[in-house]
Amino acid sequence: MSGPSISAGLLLLWLLVSPLSGHALEKYGRPLPAMGDTTTGKKAEEESEQWLRGYLLTSAFAENPTFAARPDNTGLVGLRYMIHLETDIYKEYLQFYTDQNFFSDRNNGWIELSEWDTTFAFTGSLNQWGWRLQYERDAPLDKTGIKQIYADALINYNFTQANQYAWWQDRFRNQNLTFYMGGGWLFHNESYFARPDNTGRALLRYVAHADLDLYKNKVVLFADTNWFSDRSKSDKITPTELDWIVGLALRWKDYELALLHERDMPLDRGGLIQRYTSIQLRYEFEWQK
Repeated sequence: MSGPSISAGLLLLWLLVSPLSGHALEKYGRPLPAMGDTTTGKKAEEESEQWLRGYLLTSAFAENPTFAARPDNTGLVGLRYMIHLETDIYKEYLQFYTDQNFFSDRNNGWIELSEWDTTFAFTGSLNQWGWRLQYERDAPLDKTGIKQIYADALINYNFTQANQYAWWQDRFRNQNLTFYMGGGWLFHNESYFARPDNTGRALLRYVAHADLDLYKNKVVLFADTNWFSDRSKSDKITPTELDWIVGLALRWKDYELALLHERDMPLDRGGLIQRYTSIQLRYEFEWQK
């Protein structure tokens, strides 16, 4: 393994196992920590009776020096609105979900929408393995310009939750730690870039996500990373971009208030770094069969 590959791997490990340190723009339907009691089987039993579930999300980019408001890297994001919908097709083995993300440009009055990102995906799990087949299209709304479009396949492994171990339960009775890692292939990529400055075309994606439940799933620290490689380079495996998110979420019933910071950076050269800090409100809902 080359030096850059080793360095990238060590950085990924550090980001996710060091919760006191510090998920592209959270455009990927980043799996926000599930609400409800995760220490019992109650949530899983309730989900078996659900027909449609999802969440509404709004976010204000309180500090945003460089995070672009359109796929062509123009403007700066001011507000974000999102709806996530999912339904079971066949138990936990096959589900369908869609994410609709809308962004405004703070340089254009904050209110008028400047970008629409739409995602459709099939996903499922078997034991501790999960899979996803996804299509995404990011397009400007207030003018013509670049559209970023791709389809990818991804497999991830969900590590055993920490509260399943007796030694963890003895020491951290009201806390939990969940973690997964995975890899994917952008098998169709018309224009999804491999760096924040819109150069190259992404080929491989590496992901990792961790939730540290600080208190009864009411206070949760989370981290999310996306790594991309460039299909136009001779080395198609080593990442050329790292996008990471770290956040703190407070929960009450079906509501979540979170403070999060994201930073998207090139790895194989200097160049544009896109970053922001935002305040985010989420409301979760479900319809029963």
